[in-house]
Amino acid sequence: MTRTSTRIGSGAGFAGDRIEPAVDLVRRGGLDDLVLECLAERTIALGHLRRLADPATGYDPRLGQRLTALLPDLLAGGVRLLTNMGAANPPAAGHIVREHLDGLGSVAPVAVVTGDDVLDVVDPAAPAAEDGVPLGEHGELVSANAYLGADAIAPALDTGAAVVVTGRVADPSLFLAPLAQRLGWDLDRPDRAAAGTLVGHLLECAGQLTGGYAADPGHLDVPRLAELGFPFADVAADGSAHYGKLDGTGGRLDRHTVREQLLYEVTDPTGYRTPDVVLDLRGVSVDHDGADRVRVSGATGRARPDELKVSVGYRAGHRVEAGISYVGPNAAARARLAADVVAERVRGLAVAPRIEVRGGDTDARLRVAALHRDPGLLDVLAHEVEALYTNGPAGGGGVRTRLDEVVGVLSTLVPRAAVVPRVTVLEAGRAAA
Repeated sequence: MTRTSTRIGSGAGFAGDRIEPAVDLVRRGGLDDLVLECLAERTIALGHLRRLADPATGYDPRLGQRLTALLPDLLAGGVRLLTNMGAANPPAAGHIVREHLDGLGSVAPVAVVTGDDVLDVVDPAAPAAEDGVPLGEHGELVSANAYLGADAIAPALDTGAAVVVTGRVADPSLFLAPLAQRLGWDLDRPDRAAAGTLVGHLLECAGQLTGGYAADPGHLDVPRLAELGFPFADVAADGSAHYGKLDGTGGRLDRHTVREQLLYEVTDPTGYRTPDVVLDLRGVSVDHDGADRVRVSGATGRARPDELKVSVGYRAGHRVEAGISYVGPNAAARARLAADVVAERVRGLAVAPRIEVRGGDTDARLRVAALHRDPGLLDVLAHEVEALYTNGPAGGGGVRTRLDEVVGVLSTLVPRAAVVPRVTVLEAGRAAA
């Protein structure tokens, strides 16, 4: 049913975000919808690596933890949940949600949005947006995910689902889709798409709007940062929105934090491209509206692009980090000697490590790091750091080594028509397309 206003909250701004503020927001926030935005470019590429190793994985590993904490209160309050925690495997994530709902005795449907995986569509010979070099020349492509828009999510909402799970969609689109449905907006109208996209852009990073990632003691003080509350927005049918946080929570929400988030990751304020609209921020006004309350309006936009951005992950080699500590008198000198020893021992190795000493005269640590496509060479480098225990300066200890595969991330464009979203509904006990 179309409304004159709706309230939407942000319960996560990245994969590692805290869970407690989202629970508080659901319990006390009077929300209609809660969005968990947990997906970044590298996050989904790493999810694809996990899925390659185990086809049953690839979704956000904290999905179960967040569902356990949030679902009982979401169901009790009739709050709808939208999340991109499906990452590289939305169908598997959807079944996890279905299992949690079944365990709570709920027959509410789950909708899963797919179609963003376009690895079979992307041409390895296509130039990367970052450097113009063909994608395939950077390394083996392991993932390619198009940024779907609100139009891909809208059919999932029309199913009456209590939970909507997606893979790669544009962050603001997770917010625009439910706003459009609740308020009866036509997604083909740039003014409405712009208004909802602005709401999504401001809310997508959760605590960043309420002082997280902004605190700088003496310059920008954020009260009770340890109790940071997450934001919500009351959005009117005309597209204006009032932003706030729950009374009694820490943080600050004011013109400063809102304007800081307004320009976050925006390279062109006159034409911020999303799958839904080309957003123009020049006419946006940010007005104080009370304690921890701000009113934002004035977004305009142009018709959505004919092409969709694609985030491409590729195997970029391996990275090693190794370190050893020295403490006591003359520690820094011993650490510098250790650095010289390692540099000498790996001089003939076909790898150029970064070797540095951190700390002070009585507490110093040697750190050695390198990136290379051959993990065997990096293992030799790590071994030389470990060997400093008895083959280096006095008093070395606390050796730590870590060798990981590195996933590089690039971007390119594909025609919108080449991307075909699909919605699957998981009913209680069964799945139906």
